[in-house]
Amino acid sequence: MNTHLLSYYEAIEQASADMLSAARTGNWDEVVKLEGACVLLISQLKHAASQAALQPEESKLKTRIMQRILLNDAEIRHLAEPWLEDLDQVLAGKNKTVH
Repeated sequence: MNTHLLSYYEAIEQASADMLSAARTGNWDEVVKLEGACVLLISQLKHAASQAALQPEESKLKTRIMQRILLNDAEIRHLAEPWLEDLDQVLAGKNKTVH
């Protein structure tokens, strides 16, 4: 079993779960920090994967991990949409009117 490769997938999954937790509390600075950690982990994973391959049963586990990462990502994006719209308005010079 290639636990070394799987450990990268698991670390990325944990980082994505931490990103989701931060997004749920509105801590976007933490989300960005964790996103940077994911980028580094993905880079390391690509290098490690070029030198070793997963066995079929490991690939099934990888698929389940990736599905959870994608679900986390989808929820993070959903939570970020209002924040990104506000940012777009600020960058466009439109102030949000509060009544």
